[in-house]
Amino acid sequence: MDGSFLVIGVSAGVCAGLMAFIITYIEYMHDYSNRSMPLRFALESAAFAFFVFFALSVLVGFIWERAYVSQ
Repeated sequence: MDGSFLVIGVSAGVCAGLMAFIITYIEYMHDYSNRSMPLRFALESAAFAFFVFFALSVLVGFIWERAYVSQ
């Protein structure tokens, strides 16, 4: 793997994490009066979204390399 899927994975992961953070934070702000719990939940969802998108990108890159590039 030449690393391009790592770059794509990081950029997609950052974008997904940022969007998950914003959406989760805004939604939980309606339910809690203090800001610590929505911030914690938003950070957890952002980390999860980043990991999922990064892992999927690396997996697709590995499969792509093994199936199509090596022929």
